[in-house]
Amino acid sequence: MYEFLRAIVGVLMRVFTRVHIQGQNHIPSSGSFLLVTNHLSRFDLPLIFIGIRRTVVVFIARKYRKVWPLRLLVEAAGCIWVRQNEPDLGAVKQALAHLRGGGALGISPEGTRSQSTHALIEARDGVSFLAARTGAPILPVAVWGTETIPRMLPRLRRARVFLRIGKPFSLPVRPHARGEELDPYTEDIMCSIAVLLPPAYRGVYASHPRLAEWEARLAA
Repeated sequence: MYEFLRAIVGVLMRVFTRVHIQGQNHIPSSGSFLLVTNHLSRFDLPLIFIGIRRTVVVFIARKYRKVWPLRLLVEAAGCIWVRQNEPDLGAVKQALAHLRGGGALGISPEGTRSQSTHALIEARDGVSFLAARTGAPILPVAVWGTETIPRMLPRLRRARVFLRIGKPFSLPVRPHARGEELDPYTEDIMCSIAVLLPPAYRGVYASHPRLAEWEARLAA
């Protein structure tokens, strides 16, 4: 079912947009990983869906369970329902089990779309918690152009959308890290995404002191 959905979404995306994908060779062919990405629009997920040639489970807000066509698609794809703006221990347990079982999990560290500026906003520590607990490799992914799709479609114009995949990296396992102890992990994860984005999309991480280090890694 997952591959069938990917094929359908792929056709639709290529009919209505001009898709540019870079770095697919960086996607691990097996084993668990945490896909981390920025979040610009509802069209980010379809772009990631067709560009990442692995089955990736993602979090979906529980409020969308009321939309039955979407609910069918989400459950067919094996996604994890999560409560927004409050702790959801059940969703966290599902995510940890999925990673420890060798699966791939996708998450936006920002936790919401950056609708006003379309640039990175300050991240939450959920993804850092998962990385510290599991030691799963982190696959940074940047998307842009998806925010222009709603504006371009009524004009019958195809938006140019971009998916850029970075090299996976790992952070030390720290199963008991909490709060501020996770801040360095969050900063590394966000800089790994920011460096893949055009400067205009880097937002609050544009001048982060760790960004230069990630630019050097990207150039190496």
